Amino acid sequence: MRCLNSIQVKFMSEISFDSELDCRGLNCPIPILKTKKAVDGLSSGQVLKMLATDPGSVNDVQSWSKRTENALLNHSEDGGVYSFLIKKK
Repeated sequence: MRCLNSIQVKFMSEISFDSELDCRGLNCPIPILKTKKAVDGLSSGQVLKMLATDPGSVNDVQSWSKRTENALLNHSEDGGVYSFLIKKK
């Protein structure tokens, strides 16, 4: 964990997850539809890690998590692969 402007930020590798969803190679709207289905299968408080290669998934996941009140704990990009950690409300 590090401090950024007096805010504690957890690195993606420091957050555990309960389920993983691989949406690499899929384009909008498939990653967000699969994410919704995967989160629906989780219990409250559980965390999903979703991987995607569609650059639009960043905005899609951010908007979806706000709309559904599921927490987007973290997201990152490495070599064209976007990783998201989503906690079910």
